[in-house]
Amino acid sequence: MILYPSVDELLKRVDSRYSLIMLASKRAHEIDKYEADQWRADHGDKPVSMEGDKPLLLDHYQSAKSVGKALEEIEAGKVTIDPYHTEDKQD
Repeated sequence: MILYPSVDELLKRVDSRYSLIMLASKRAHEIDKYEADQWRADHGDKPVSMEGDKPLLLDHYQSAKSVGKALEEIEAGKVTIDPYHTEDKQD
């Protein structure tokens, strides 16, 4: 159950629960990749390319988990759905 940010506040930023779930899921994957690459860059012995990584957008998060961080970014208006973006679909 999501306590913060509230679903009502999130739905003011996104038009449907489905869109909210898809947006949060995508952003959480980006956060996971960024944090994993950052950790490898700091602790690994091989250079790590951070190209294409999308950094964290807020200075402070209440949640430690990537989905919670993604929802906080959505609530803050830092992450939105691009209505003109289309996914490349493979046949």
